[in-house]
Amino acid sequence: MRPMRSILFVPGHKEGWPDKAVAAGADGVILDLEDAVPTAMKAQAREVVAQSIRKLAAGSRKVGVYVRLNALETGLTGDDLEKIVIPGLDGVLLPKNYGPRDFVACDALITHFERRNGVKPGTVEIVCSLETAQAYASCEKILEASPRVATLFAGTAKDADVSRSIGFQFTPGGHETLYLRSRALLATRAAGRQFSWVGLWQDLKDPEGAKAFAIQNRQLGFTSMVMIHPSHIAIANEVFTPSEQEVIFYKGMIEALEKGEAEGNAAVLYEGQHIDYAHVKTARQVVELHRLLTQNAS
Repeated sequence: MRPMRSILFVPGHKEGWPDKAVAAGADGVILDLEDAVPTAMKAQAREVVAQSIRKLAAGSRKVGVYVRLNALETGLTGDDLEKIVIPGLDGVLLPKNYGPRDFVACDALITHFERRNGVKPGTVEIVCSLETAQAYASCEKILEASPRVATLFAGTAKDADVSRSIGFQFTPGGHETLYLRSRALLATRAAGRQFSWVGLWQDLKDPEGAKAFAIQNRQLGFTSMVMIHPSHIAIANEVFTPSEQEVIFYKGMIEALEKGEAEGNAAVLYEGQHIDYAHVKTARQVVELHRLLTQNAS
């Protein structure tokens, strides 16, 4: 999985919209075949999504390309995969899932269509969209169900499937979902996955709320924000990118320890703080993440 700060949902049947998302600075797109597509337009949307995947893959700026499938319980998942498992696809989101068995089934379907459609075996990832109480309760086992499961998407949207399944009442401060998001994040990191997704902020009239939501989730440890509107792309890109001041601070930390090593010390005082090898590992990680993100944005 590539590093992504901003990941935008795009209705699958809307031609040209993925290009607009990329032009607006999104690091990744989720081409939606599920809730954003009218039932009567599912077949048409699959064709449009396949075209969008090919076009995005050929673009000069490389972004993450994902497709939200229709849930297994609809009977439409195989029809989706038949059309969209093609070169250029990074992965799929499996919505409304209930535990590890759903991911074993999804893996088997993807394996079939990779072979059938000439896609390198094992390259299509699965992102678990946490939308049910059962999924949150078994998120650790879901990550073990298939090597394709690249991360969890901790969705905590207002009045959506997840709030109905669990019963929480959404508040802007997010106290009611702090446990859910923290559990998903911990499970992701414990399973060795580097990148973690969170969302959504639905109030398009409250950009300050969107920024506060992004900051809170970055502080928790999330790396990527999923969104439903392009106006939130710049917010996510700013919040989830290490700032220039952070980079300067951490580069200075690395230099301070290297100087200390040359003098025979494995711990030094830097900006009033005790630092040693553990801190410098973090510093190098931040500096490298900044390099990767800014390199891809250009």
